[in-house]
Amino acid sequence: MMRSLTFKWIATLLITSMIGVVLVALFAYRTTASGYDLLRVDQARTTFVNQVTTYYQAHQGWDGIQSYFRSNHENGPQLFALADTNGRIVSEFGPYHMNQTISSDQLNQGTPITIDGVRVGTALLATPPPNLDPREQSYINGTNQALLIGAIGAAALGLLVGILLSRQFLRPLTELTSAIQAMKQGDLNQQVQVRTRDELGDLAATFNQMSAEIHRVNQQRRQMTADIAHDLRTPLMVISGYLEALRDGTLPPTPERFDAMNVEALQLKRLVEDLRTLSLADAGELKLVYQTVQPGELLAQVKQSFEPLADEHKVALKVDVQQSLPNLRIDPDRMVQVIANLVTNALRYTPVGGTVTLQARQSKDSVQLAVKDTGAGIPADKLPNIFERFYRIEESRHQNEGESGLGLAIAKSIVEAHQGTIAAESTLGVGTSIIITLQPASA
Repeated sequence: MMRSLTFKWIATLLITSMIGVVLVALFAYRTTASGYDLLRVDQARTTFVNQVTTYYQAHQGWDGIQSYFRSNHENGPQLFALADTNGRIVSEFGPYHMNQTISSDQLNQGTPITIDGVRVGTALLATPPPNLDPREQSYINGTNQALLIGAIGAAALGLLVGILLSRQFLRPLTELTSAIQAMKQGDLNQQVQVRTRDELGDLAATFNQMSAEIHRVNQQRRQMTADIAHDLRTPLMVISGYLEALRDGTLPPTPERFDAMNVEALQLKRLVEDLRTLSLADAGELKLVYQTVQPGELLAQVKQSFEPLADEHKVALKVDVQQSLPNLRIDPDRMVQVIANLVTNALRYTPVGGTVTLQARQSKDSVQLAVKDTGAGIPADKLPNIFERFYRIEESRHQNEGESGLGLAIAKSIVEAHQGTIAAESTLGVGTSIIITLQPASA
């Protein structure tokens, strides 16, 4: 493909230069020939006017002028006829005949012959200039030869410039093609050098961004697959171990052992439901049942559900709602799922005696719902990644508590399905705030 494109590029430059040279050559030739003919006509006119003026002054009229020109062929070719002041031809030539009377328009097109400011006759161009003599033809041929040499030189220069420019202009495309071929072979982390700031530079920069994003997503997908396999394997191994021991009679069946298997089964069920929710969100098929909801009532519902868990953790759970907030047009069950997930995380990381606050505020033309805690906070280098799937700030602690690592990813998907945004703010040793921004129902 690159060879074909290079050939097309060089051919285009070559053809364009040749067309330009040919057009310039034709224009120059026509201009030179036309200008040369005009020069010859002007010279002949000047000679003719000088001759007839001298004749008129010597003879005080035009009598015998025709005989004079017939007997003086050595003065050069005659191109003009002569008319007197009445428009009568007194020296014929070409289409003009002796004693023929011409119109005033024809006289006006001729060259006046004046003596002491008085018009005594008119010179009329009767025929185009004759063929060139050998010297004149040699001059024209030399001009044509110079134009031909210039055309050949321009074509050669155009070919050379085309080759040099093709290497320069098509180099980014060659590098992009090589990078794409490498991606096709499985090496997704490809970067090409951005050499210019034009459209090719924009193409290279866009490709680099795309390649980096594809590589990141691919790595995330691999990690996600490994995490899913790990999270599925652990409860399945526990359940399988208990079932084999119970079947073989190694362990007697007890309520405690059935409870343990039930806990693992519930963990599997939660993970499957979380994955299903994410897949629906990715496909744009997450069904939302919209209702008009008052933000304060939504937060109060969550607070009532989590008060026993907050008391168990010895953490204060508060609601802080700004007065006169507009209503929200949302799916209340899905939004409660989001806020509940955030409250669960906040209670997990808030120490005894701390506070978790459910807050609702108006910000310009939107409504912000926030879950704020007074926990340990999230390191700045990990904060941008907390909404990624299976991302765990503390790997061992999450696994011990049976968390899948999908909660914040699901929260992000649900909020974005509501055309909203979710963001995190955190300071180590102070706490973390997760802020949901939604448009009011009236917007």
